[in-house]
Amino acid sequence: MRLDKFHDWLVHPALRSLDVDGSDFSLAHRRILNGKFMLRQLFDRFYRECRFLDEQFFRNCPGKRLEIGSGSSFIKETYPDVITSDFKHLPFVDIVQRAERMPFLNESLRAIYAINVFHHFPRPREFFHEILRVLHPGGGVIMIEPYGGCVGRWLFKNLHQSEGYDAGVSTWEAPTATGPFSLANQALSQIVFQRDRLQFEAEFPELVLLLDRPHTHLWYLLSGGVNFRQLAPDFFTPLIKCAEWALAPFNRWIALQHTIVLRKVESLPLRSR
Repeated sequence: MRLDKFHDWLVHPALRSLDVDGSDFSLAHRRILNGKFMLRQLFDRFYRECRFLDEQFFRNCPGKRLEIGSGSSFIKETYPDVITSDFKHLPFVDIVQRAERMPFLNESLRAIYAINVFHHFPRPREFFHEILRVLHPGGGVIMIEPYGGCVGRWLFKNLHQSEGYDAGVSTWEAPTATGPFSLANQALSQIVFQRDRLQFEAEFPELVLLLDRPHTHLWYLLSGGVNFRQLAPDFFTPLIKCAEWALAPFNRWIALQHTIVLRKVESLPLRSR
């Protein structure tokens, strides 16, 4: 089977006729997520990791917890105190907002969770300035993003037709207009926090990078995520978890996701917008 034919078969049937930037696409993601036990288990692990790191790194910090780019998220089923938000008008999110301009008071948030969201920002510097405004000193952001090791670089370039992976771009900003899902660069987190880390630290010294840890490969791949067919039956889930644990020493090369933790270390005066 040719690669393009295989890709056409792999795309989840519920998504084929939908506009990737439309609300119906996110609604379909929600139905797909609810119908995949293996994928729900994976996202539940992501949510619990966010809360664990929140408690570990932002201990004793006051303020609210917010998830941005919630989309099809079911985080409130596990943590009802988390405020969910999205750029789109969706029936299962609490507020509609842009992450670059949030409707929250200065220093009112303790933690921001963002799962597969950051690489969709066309102007990440605006996001960094905004989180410095809304985060309480000692609070921070926990992001789970695509990770381009040896496997990921090939996969992300060939799997997603609506998104790309280009680690060689010279700027953080998107060169053309992007949609909520389309034309995103899945390499953005590695560009900012790895390739250009010294530049990031120079521009935003108040945001300290505490963690950048690669993880997750077989589980994400075999679940099909929210965009593709599941490639293994649900009863394989415990075996897949064990296999990922055994392969953890090789995550630098085979991981498809990485977790990034940023913490705001000191209070800042308001910046002019």
